[in-house]
Amino acid sequence: MYDFQSYVRGPVPDAVRPEPQAEQPAAEPVVERKSEWTPPGILPPEPVAVAAPPVPDEDDRASLSGIPAEFLASPDDDAFLASEYNPGFSDVATVDRAMLAENGMIVPGAPIGPLAEEFRLVKRQLIITSQRLVEGGDADKARVVLVCSARPQDGKTFCSVNLALSMAAERDTEVLLVDADVAKPDVLARLGLVEGPGLLDALDDTSIDVESLVMRTDVPHLSVLPCGTRTASDTELLASARTRHVLQRLLSANPRRLVIFDSPPALAASPASVLAMLAGQVMMVVRADRTPESEVSAAIELLDACEHIQLVLNSVAFVPGSRRFGYYGGYGKDVAK
Repeated sequence: MYDFQSYVRGPVPDAVRPEPQAEQPAAEPVVERKSEWTPPGILPPEPVAVAAPPVPDEDDRASLSGIPAEFLASPDDDAFLASEYNPGFSDVATVDRAMLAENGMIVPGAPIGPLAEEFRLVKRQLIITSQRLVEGGDADKARVVLVCSARPQDGKTFCSVNLALSMAAERDTEVLLVDADVAKPDVLARLGLVEGPGLLDALDDTSIDVESLVMRTDVPHLSVLPCGTRTASDTELLASARTRHVLQRLLSANPRRLVIFDSPPALAASPASVLAMLAGQVMMVVRADRTPESEVSAAIELLDACEHIQLVLNSVAFVPGSRRFGYYGGYGKDVAK
């Protein structure tokens, strides 16, 4: 389990203040590469203590926005903007890097910090599972990841956006982050982008090509599909057969594309269980200081249409002297619950 926000959530009691950590660069494999995969070491569980709510105080925000200005500017890379999978130079949306830094998120191109290093470890486990799905003959599902939580306010969207930013750093992978939280779409706001037509519009109108709604960004290898126009029948739209066709269109449009769904919380809305049937794996975010075990178990039961459910523990502080990283566990038919 990893603590994504321990260094941005504000003061932590002295008894649980984590030790400073040196940055550790890591090599990066790809999602569908056919070469050898070497799983990272999995560490045993660490003793943990409940942390304060993950809200940065003013000093934290100041330090985060202190990233050198050159890393907060948008890239001026004509070769990328005019590349095969980003054909519309003028259609590229600019991600607000200063906003990412202010909110304690990964900033593309900035020096690797503790948060970016933690998501490198998280994505490595997901990549390993994707490769195994490919080898098992399920290549399409291998390219679909669902990010979910049991309840709202567990850090689900924070994790889905950071996972997408981290995955986009892979050399041979194109990432499409889909805002499927129809109750509270927040992905584009986190990136500083303007909402527009998206997933729900393509589901509601069969004449719309969903690929035409994909928003390409100035972050290399990262695109976004907005939630779209919400209606009273959003849940029924997501549960319809049209959703499978739309997803297949997104996958076939780019053979290197990895689709990451930011889903509604499993216990708050039904679409999560529907989307789980289409995903090769689920990353369920569990907040250490508020999500009871009973809700975690109930959410897992609702998502069990997906065979690979990985749990990520959020908002937890490790005791002094312990390692920075703890255990990253999985649930599924191949792992005992």
